[in-house]
Amino acid sequence: MNEAIWFLMLIFCTSVILISYRVFGKYGLYAWVVMSVILANIQVMKLVTLFGMTATLGNILYGTSFLATDILSENYGKREATLAVHLGFFTLFMMVVVMQMALLFVPNPNDLAHDALKGIFGLTPKVAGASFCAYALAQYHDVWLFHLLKKLTGDKYLWFRNNVSTMISQAIDTAIFAVVAFYGVYPAKVLLSIILSTYVIKWIVALSDTWCIYLAKRWFCQGKVGGEAKYAAD
Repeated sequence: MNEAIWFLMLIFCTSVILISYRVFGKYGLYAWVVMSVILANIQVMKLVTLFGMTATLGNILYGTSFLATDILSENYGKREATLAVHLGFFTLFMMVVVMQMALLFVPNPNDLAHDALKGIFGLTPKVAGASFCAYALAQYHDVWLFHLLKKLTGDKYLWFRNNVSTMISQAIDTAIFAVVAFYGVYPAKVLLSIILSTYVIKWIVALSDTWCIYLAKRWFCQGKVGGEAKYAAD
């Protein structure tokens, strides 16, 4: 059942990225990066069993943020991709600060949400700290390596630079995040399982979304990214 839901979520997320890009252009990709960073850092607190492995949720959302920055890198350049990374940083920081302030409020005796919010966002500072470290190194590395490979290959082998830059960057991200966020929380055996399963799942996501970047580039070259021109004109 988990595997079926996981594949359904993968199809849904990649489809929404393409719809967002087709309708809103690069602004849709910025929105996806912002949304995926926030929700991935909430989902990552839930442990599930996937493909016989112990894994955290959030891997699809976080993995597809690399797809969004790769589309920006390919179609618009390094500056636009870096801007998306900065927006992800800013929104993650704001989520942590605002939710920690929200937890300081004394709940009303009739409140039903405080304990649930505390259970989720009480762990957010540590998870967010791990995410900051991992996100910084992985996303900047992804943008840098993507453009390095593009210089070496020109307009050829888009699948190569998309997958290589993403897979290496996600290996960096996975190792740093899991160790910083979960060291001391889970036994070493569980922690290792989380690292391996998370990377394998992100690897599957990276391979599965390759067709998306080709379609996004085709739309861009054909001038079919209509929303962007509309908002620029306004």
